[in-house]
Amino acid sequence: MASTLLRILTKTHNFTITTAPILTRTCHSHTVTAKPNRRFNNNLFSRISPLGNDTSLVPVLDKWVQEGNQLEELELQRIVRDLRSHKRYSQALQVSEWMRNSDLQFSVGDRAVQLNLIGRVRGLEAAESYFNSLSDEDKIDKIYGSLLNCYVREGLVDKSVSHMQKMKEMGFATRTLNYNDLMCLYKSSGQFEKVPEVLSDMKKNGISPDSFSYRICMKAYAARSDLSSVECILQEMKSQPDITMDWISYSAVANIYIKAGLKEKALIYLKKCEEKISKDAVGYNHLISHYASLGNKEEMMRLWGLQKTQCKKHINRDYITMMGSLVKIGELEETEKLLTEWESSCHRYDFRVPNVLLIGYCQKGMIENAEELLRDIVKRGKTPVPNSWSIISAGFLDKHNMEKAFECMKEALAVQAENKLWRPKSSLISSILIWVRDNRNVDEVEAFEKSLKTGEKVEAFGKLLKTVIPENKET
Repeated sequence: MASTLLRILTKTHNFTITTAPILTRTCHSHTVTAKPNRRFNNNLFSRISPLGNDTSLVPVLDKWVQEGNQLEELELQRIVRDLRSHKRYSQALQVSEWMRNSDLQFSVGDRAVQLNLIGRVRGLEAAESYFNSLSDEDKIDKIYGSLLNCYVREGLVDKSVSHMQKMKEMGFATRTLNYNDLMCLYKSSGQFEKVPEVLSDMKKNGISPDSFSYRICMKAYAARSDLSSVECILQEMKSQPDITMDWISYSAVANIYIKAGLKEKALIYLKKCEEKISKDAVGYNHLISHYASLGNKEEMMRLWGLQKTQCKKHINRDYITMMGSLVKIGELEETEKLLTEWESSCHRYDFRVPNVLLIGYCQKGMIENAEELLRDIVKRGKTPVPNSWSIISAGFLDKHNMEKAFECMKEALAVQAENKLWRPKSSLISSILIWVRDNRNVDEVEAFEKSLKTGEKVEAFGKLLKTVIPENKET
């Protein structure tokens, strides 16, 4: 039962540590100024941050300058970096292009970031076109490295290797990030044996590996069940004078042993991990997740208490992690208590938090409990995100209750206007569409199809609708 649900639903949350360093640079700040306007004491990012992902930022930037506020390269670079970190790539590109078209300085480092954003937003062909449009003088190592990252992100092994070879020939393969990108590509493509070769190559070329280099290599060895090599790499990593062993590295090693079923070895590194955490809430989240994988509720609760004591505040992410860990070990009553605790202190109702419990109920076949919880939240004046209803719909589908699955999907579609990026799983929609076609009248079929064809879902479901209910078929 739970397996079908898990296939249908998207992954609710998977907090990981950022594995690819962001391109950064040092530059002198040049300022565009107009007559200062004392009425505005906020900063530019405070205006940009609350805006929806589909909002154009160009008018915001134009208005900021028109109001007489000063603007510096460093501020715009920070905004681009923050937008990228929140995966708001299209808006980051808008800011980058606005900066390039302004009187502000736009360095080669800025161009490297822009090239990477173009690849994300407009595709590889556009990134290559941008690269080719640059002068030979501008095509320095960062530019080549940025294009390499585009190839890696697309999973293009041959192109990535060829491009890296060209970088070596030009003397541009001098950054650890370039080799890390290549190791990530080999790992993601299942060519684990080539990851250590890249590590050896970078050392031979005088490039010092960083913590991430060693971690990706350990994971590649672990994927081949070569745990002795994992230990060798770990010892080499520890011996490097420029590398400080942090909780992230020990967490990665612990996870390797957890997956290998070596509990005692895992516990050794979990303790080392805890020694390095200090006041890092993300570190506590990782530890709690690891102990959940070991089924150790006692350690999970101990660490949750420590996190509350050591960290200044608890954010939604922390509750999601802890609740998800409790669901993982089957402790639904404890999860319910934690949801109540979160609801009593939250400033904004984030449905990703109760969604964790909804999924937990559905995995246990307690779909009625899930629906009751969600409808109770609605009675308290909260408007669910579409995914909340989609979780319930999938749960009813798992129990072959198509009437309720259809009802809940209609609820999801009714609240999707404020969540334009939401996409229900095609398999869920397909199952419901087939049932609706066979069990409902023409008006209901047409109404349901119409609700799927609104807004941005047209492209996503156009082909599906034609497959399940051909346009020329009389219903």
